[in-house]
Amino acid sequence: MTEKILILDFGSQFTQLIGRRLREINVYCEIVPFNKVPLIGKEVKGVILSGSPFSVRDKNAPIVDLTGIKGNLPLLAVCYGAQYLAHHFGGEVNPSLAREYGRASLELNDPSCPLFVGIPSKSQVWMSHGDTIAKLPEGAVPVASTGDIENAAYRMEGEKTFALQFHPEVYHSEHGASMLKNFAFGICGCTGDWTPASFIESTVSNLKETIGNDKVILGLSGGVDSTVAAVLLHKAIGDQLHCIFVDNGLLRKDEFQNVLHSYKDMGLNVTGVDASELFLTALKGVTDPEDKRKAIGKVFIDVFDNESHKVENATWLAQGTIYPDVIESVSVNGPSATIKSHHNVGGLPSYMKLKIVEPLRSLFKDEVRRVGTTLGIKSELISRHPFPGPGLGIRVLGEISKEKLAILKEADHIFINSLREHNLYHHVWQAATILLPVKSVGVMGDERTYDYTIALRAVTSTDGMTADWVHLPHEFLAKVSSDIINKVNGVNRVVYDISSKPPATIEWE
Repeated sequence: MTEKILILDFGSQFTQLIGRRLREINVYCEIVPFNKVPLIGKEVKGVILSGSPFSVRDKNAPIVDLTGIKGNLPLLAVCYGAQYLAHHFGGEVNPSLAREYGRASLELNDPSCPLFVGIPSKSQVWMSHGDTIAKLPEGAVPVASTGDIENAAYRMEGEKTFALQFHPEVYHSEHGASMLKNFAFGICGCTGDWTPASFIESTVSNLKETIGNDKVILGLSGGVDSTVAAVLLHKAIGDQLHCIFVDNGLLRKDEFQNVLHSYKDMGLNVTGVDASELFLTALKGVTDPEDKRKAIGKVFIDVFDNESHKVENATWLAQGTIYPDVIESVSVNGPSATIKSHHNVGGLPSYMKLKIVEPLRSLFKDEVRRVGTTLGIKSELISRHPFPGPGLGIRVLGEISKEKLAILKEADHIFINSLREHNLYHHVWQAATILLPVKSVGVMGDERTYDYTIALRAVTSTDGMTADWVHLPHEFLAKVSSDIINKVNGVNRVVYDISSKPPATIEWE
């Protein structure tokens, strides 16, 4: 039984960061919507209430039942969570006279508070709120303040309940990580034993118990997630695992052959399937990004359904679903606007008689890499950039054609190889080449051209939840632009994307 801290998500953009900070100190945590709180078992060592874009005074503000939690388990309330405790337990929350967004100077009034052990009496924190706690809830003791906010932090007497008006999870709160560490270790009593090795041991054991003697089909992509999932499953069930690598026509140049070759010495049972015509036919005339993803996902399912019939007694379909896929596909307020559909989330159609197994479902991307390294997977596979499940299908903007794919594959090949040749590949978390659905006028020699525009994208990130654009050298970008325009027929303009996530996403579609 793995000990864990439960994070109740009220919709804050920073909720995932709370989870990241806990995982970084080897404390396992799970993020769940505030309205879908599971039964609290003995493995739950503490609970954290996240921030929220709502005000507690809003008519439709999120409300959570804390019966059995507050006063019984260590509880840390952050921003909205702190205001929620005040609002619902006898305090008062009003609009701020001085709204605080950004850096603030925190001053401790009660340095003996266990949440602030080892924290300087004055430090920088990050605020993001338009309300203020005018009156503390019954039994509360003020712990810290800022120049504008009297009740920046408080604790409940006789309980292991603590509340922070600021966000300790963001890097701008200079001692925030130490506060979370104090909560996890000093207050919750966590041991910090959730390591890659312990994850492998428990996951392999669970896979053996769950799958038994059944056969499993796994779709390999050549990426980190599916590779680590395959090796974990192979470690658990050996030759009961049947891997399928599908050429959907949307892979990078020579990707199909290169990926099959990379798995040659890993002992995996891999079958290559060329289904490119099926995918391209399904995508004909499709321009909307969501429709593309759904069309690609449907054909994947159809291909796997067909291949599964070739494996006698196949019972399971394994997927490389990771935690960001799950988080981004779940809304804390029920049905809401979808950012994008994840091909690994959402289940199978009723006609496909396979159960799903997702060994990486609880891991962030960087954790998947650490598990892969511990498993002994080759560094060239572990260090590969993430590549979207729909492949180049969402990097050819608008309608897809063989001609456009051929152009994009050549341009992408030049960009990725250039990153490797200039020792920049490992300084980039993900690089993408995008074919825009517009043409522009150019001049080559003495002739007028009217050709496509290529956009280059390179970002840094830890887990894909947030990302910033990479400041690639101008000389490098100039060389790549020149090579693409001179060597790829159909392109006469190259641009570089300098958008961060948020507000943009990493992929354009």
